[in-house]
Amino acid sequence: MKLHALLIVGLAMCVMGCAEKKEPEPAVAPQAAEPAPAEPPAVEEERVRDAEFIDHMHAHAEQLDNLNFALADNDLPGALTAAYWLSGHQEVSGIREEWRPYLNGMREEAKAIEEAKDIETARAAAERINEQCQGCHTAAGVNN
Repeated sequence: MKLHALLIVGLAMCVMGCAEKKEPEPAVAPQAAEPAPAEPPAVEEERVRDAEFIDHMHAHAEQLDNLNFALADNDLPGALTAAYWLSGHQEVSGIREEWRPYLNGMREEAKAIEEAKDIETARAAAERINEQCQGCHTAAGVNN
């Protein structure tokens, strides 16, 4: 009898398992406000490039600060470290041709600091780097 009851229960379960099942209807999410249209990829890429460019220019400013602080402390070896970065670091994209003379001038003056034999020569070259930076900012329309 137990076997008979077990077979009946098993058969009932098989029939129930094979019966047509209805998929539950997906819940409908409440309608949210219309999302803002996505910006075109070109505008987004331009913003990323601009941000990278600005970050790179901030790195220039940081190294120039390091250079000037070292010179203020009469630390020619410390100034050489910052000058080395300014003279040879990898460029970032987005440099316009009208800015290139300032970049080249900055690099030349940084190399002059690397070759300086005394602190006064290095300070004079650092001042010329400042002038190159200011000239580029003016050409780019950046207020300091």
